[in-house]
Amino acid sequence: MAVAVAHRGDPYHHRENTLPSLRSALRAGADAVEIDVRLTRDGVPVLLHDPTLRRLWGHRTAVADLTSDRLRRLTADGVPTLHDALTAVAEHGTGRALLDLTAEDQAGPTVAAVRDAGAESRAYYCGEFTAMFAVRRYDPAAEIALTWKTSVLPPAELLTAVQPRWINLQFGLVSPPLVRWARERDLLVAAWTADMRRTMARLLGMGVDSVTTNRLDVLRELLDDR
Repeated sequence: MAVAVAHRGDPYHHRENTLPSLRSALRAGADAVEIDVRLTRDGVPVLLHDPTLRRLWGHRTAVADLTSDRLRRLTADGVPTLHDALTAVAEHGTGRALLDLTAEDQAGPTVAAVRDAGAESRAYYCGEFTAMFAVRRYDPAAEIALTWKTSVLPPAELLTAVQPRWINLQFGLVSPPLVRWARERDLLVAAWTADMRRTMARLLGMGVDSVTTNRLDVLRELLDDR
């Protein structure tokens, strides 16, 4: 059965990338939660998608310009550290965390935080090839989902260097020929971010191995019906 991945937790009910959002998604039946990682000025991995706090927290400041202590004060402890997020995921049985990295310099601190939390078996990584190549350097055993955003498929040399377990595709790029291509290379297929029932059903019908969504209840219903 395909893996149900909750996009940034449960954003329709709780602010995205927060501990209440992660816990809510896992209680609702997510197999994994996708979370975005950024670094504070002092190098602490925290959960935030945007480069600044403006959209979610009302501050124009970039998280990269804030120490972790200052970030905690500005958001009243609302932006969790990656360590705290991984601890929260561990509270929920078999739940996993899919860590989305956007830059090469995030890899070292993120892998270190995963190890410090003892979460190697619960964490896997997604992102574009520069970030994933860096993850591979820091953790030769890491489970990687290589994010790919074009219909031109990744070259063999890149797959050899990154050694992904998954090919992580925007849902509109997924097709039966692509799924066959992945199977021939022993790759699992992940699709993001599908929120319409018919889109989810189409993806499941093509045999994808993972769907990331903001509407976990709809995806869970489709999976349970199967």
